[in-house]
Amino acid sequence: MTLSIDTVEMHTAGEPLRIVTAGWPCLQGATLLEKRREAKAHHDSLRRLLMEEPRGHPDMYGALLVEPDHPEAHLAVLFMHNEGYSTMCGHAVIALGRYAVDQGLVPAVEPETVVNIQCPCGLVRAIVEVTAGKAGAVRFDSVPAFAFALDKMVETRDWGPVTLDIGYGGAFYAFLAADSIGLDVETSSIRDLTDAGEKIALAAAEQIRLEHPEEPDLAFLYGTILTDGRDAWEEGATRNVCIFAGRQVDRSPTGSGVTARLALQHARGLIAPGQRRLFRSVTGQDFTGEVVETTQIGRHRAVIARVGGHAYYSGTARFTAEPDDPLRGGFLLR
Repeated sequence: MTLSIDTVEMHTAGEPLRIVTAGWPCLQGATLLEKRREAKAHHDSLRRLLMEEPRGHPDMYGALLVEPDHPEAHLAVLFMHNEGYSTMCGHAVIALGRYAVDQGLVPAVEPETVVNIQCPCGLVRAIVEVTAGKAGAVRFDSVPAFAFALDKMVETRDWGPVTLDIGYGGAFYAFLAADSIGLDVETSSIRDLTDAGEKIALAAAEQIRLEHPEEPDLAFLYGTILTDGRDAWEEGATRNVCIFAGRQVDRSPTGSGVTARLALQHARGLIAPGQRRLFRSVTGQDFTGEVVETTQIGRHRAVIARVGGHAYYSGTARFTAEPDDPLRGGFLLR
């Protein structure tokens, strides 16, 4: 039989989101992390089919809605990309907040509707602006975010010793100013930024042992975020570019990355609760970000960040795969 999967297509600041609406087998795991392991072990061919060529591309991103096990969650989600399954995705949460209201998964309440989304990293609270029954801008309150390491030295082949920070915002990222390795987030080519991000992530993952205070499945380095170095609070936007899952480039400012960056800025005393900042991506689009409260997770002083943006619909699709198609399983040229 020809396989068939239906999707709704969205984007947030240019970063795509392919939401699976039909055709994926029901996952039986009792918890969301068990469902994530089950998807990796038994249904990874479907991730590849949707994310990779010829139906996707090396920078595609997807979301699979599943039954939540958190008592406060309206819905639960597994995030997917070219390399596997991530633990948090802010651009997807922004899109799913709007989608949940538009599809009636959560009854619309004006002027704001709360959508509690269970992510692999924990429960994320999305606040959706609603006007005349229509969903608009979305902001979300993060899981506890923290500075895992500040001024960590990592040896690299291309730049020698590099100093970077490790921040957690639902996923772990390595952060450094692009000019510290001779690049610029505005004028350097995407290829040069991507090459650098991948090399630094590989070096940092090899040399720094990560630990999450509650869940071992979350303790891996997701990617590198190169910034313009403007971390102290000021008016106007600060730029960053996220390279994750190998060489995937986030078109958005990266919601979990903005969360982690806010945690690092707060740890250094560079931003105070209530100070809102704009974070600009490679597409020139902005997310808002602010620290709304401080908290604790394990041994780490942490913050709850609020990140906001806009998501838009770009279409619907029905993807098929014939059984005799030699490229049925997908492929990537990059």
